[in-house]
Amino acid sequence: MTDDDGRAGASPAAPSTRATSDFPQASRPGAASDADQPVLAAPLPAGYRLEAYTIDCEISGGGFGRVYKARDAEGTTVAIKEYLPLGVVERMEGGAVRPLSDRDRGVFRYGMRCFFEEGRALANLRHPNVVRVTNFFRANDTAYMVMHYEHGKTLQQLIQHEAGPMHEGFVMAAFIQLLNGLREVHTRKLLHLDIKPANIYIRKDRSPVLMDFGAARQALVQGPPAIAPMYTPGYAAPEFYKGRDRLGPWTDIYSIGASLVCCLSRRPPPPADQRLKEDTMVPVAQAYAGTYAQPFLELIDTMLAVNYLERPQSVFALQKRLVELARESEKARPGLLSAIKQTLGLE
Repeated sequence: MTDDDGRAGASPAAPSTRATSDFPQASRPGAASDADQPVLAAPLPAGYRLEAYTIDCEISGGGFGRVYKARDAEGTTVAIKEYLPLGVVERMEGGAVRPLSDRDRGVFRYGMRCFFEEGRALANLRHPNVVRVTNFFRANDTAYMVMHYEHGKTLQQLIQHEAGPMHEGFVMAAFIQLLNGLREVHTRKLLHLDIKPANIYIRKDRSPVLMDFGAARQALVQGPPAIAPMYTPGYAAPEFYKGRDRLGPWTDIYSIGASLVCCLSRRPPPPADQRLKEDTMVPVAQAYAGTYAQPFLELIDTMLAVNYLERPQSVFALQKRLVELARESEKARPGLLSAIKQTLGLE
C-alpha cells in the first residue's frame, strides 16, 4: 500500500455494467503456458463502482482473493478485499463472478460464508495491531471486506531494502507488539493461518499491523474437498501438509518464527513439507550465531519445531519469553527494553 493520493471520491452509484472484454485478463500463477495451472479471476478495473465505493487500482492478488485501493462516497481511501478463490470462479460481464463448475459451487459458497463470518468477527475486533474492518457486504455474487487503509510499508518491503539482517531492537519491539494483536485474535477463537512478512504492515510510526487473515483458506482446507490446499512455502507449518486437524495457536507461532528467519536472512526457512520428509534445516542458533542474541535465536528454533508440541503453545507464553529476553539484553544493548516498553505503552 502507498500513501493516500488525495483524490476526491466519486458519488455512490450502482455497479457499472461493463462488457467482459473491458476487464483485465485473468492472472495465471507460474508459467503462463501451462494450461493446467489454476487461474485467478480478472480484477475489477479502475473506476468500477462497487456499492458506495469506487475502485482506484488493485493492490495485490493471491490464492484466495484480490485487494483493491478504493474510495468511499466521502473520498476517504479504503482497502477492499474481494473473495475470489484461485481456480474456482471466473469473472462475468458486469463484474459478477460464477463458479467454474457445479463441483466448485459448493466449496465456493462454503468458503464465502466463512469469509463473511471472518469479516463479521474482525469488524467487532478493535486492536491497534490488527487490521480494522469497517464494512463487509455481498455483491457480484461474492463477498467483500472493507478495511482501514494504512500508510507505510509491509515488513517484506522493509526486509528487501535491508542489505543484511534487520536491527535486533526493531525486530523484537515490532514482534512483541504484533503478538499483542495476535493474542486478541486467538482469544476470539480465530487463527490467522497466513502470517508472513507480506502480511505484516509497518506504519510510519513503526508500529505493526497484522493483515490478510486466512479464514477462507481454513474453510477450503477443512471443508468440502474440491481444490488442492494452497500455502505460502516456508511460512506454512507442517500441520498444513499433514495433520490439518491439529491446527492451533502453535500453527501461527510457526509462521511468526519463519517471519523472524526472513528478518535475518531475507528468505524463509525450507518448506515444511520438505522438512517432514527429511529435516536438513540448520538450526537458526547455529546458522546465525552472533547476529542476534543467542537466546533469541534459540527461541526462534523452538518456534520452528516440526513437532507442534515442541513449540510454544500460546502467544502469551511466546510474548512473555520475548520480553524476558529483551530484559536480559538490556545490559548489552542499553535502551532496547525501554524502547520496547514505550512501543507497548508501558512507559
